[in-house]
Amino acid sequence: MATIVFYEKPGCTNNTRQKVLLAAAGHTVLARSLLTEKWEARRLREFFGTLPVAEWFNPSAPRVKSGEVRPDALDESSALESMLADPLLIRRPLMEVDGERRVGFDQDAVDRWIGLASKVPREDLETCAKGHAALPCPQGAER
Repeated sequence: MATIVFYEKPGCTNNTRQKVLLAAAGHTVLARSLLTEKWEARRLREFFGTLPVAEWFNPSAPRVKSGEVRPDALDESSALESMLADPLLIRRPLMEVDGERRVGFDQDAVDRWIGLASKVPREDLETCAKGHAALPCPQGAER
């Protein structure tokens, strides 16, 4: 099983569910705050691989939802600069296993990468559930 450095937004319901799923598959999860980590552009960039710039962003971030930040209009350099200034813009989680870095939590992709419990039903564990009565964010937690 893998040891995963898992960069999350503390208090995020989906990040909590993702960590539980990883632990249930036998992985060791070392949770870190995405918001307080001291990021450098080069290191952060490594998590995004070949994804288009727009897919680097958290679509539920307040500045993205309001239209203030338009991920599809940014180049790589501007995107990284924006994320370093406002980590809430970063799609999460960021995960690192043995030097390999990934962004997001597509269950099928994570299963192919490091393996997940086979009997766990597939569900959307990336879209922010805030505002849904069944899965509210903790008091005071921002997107």
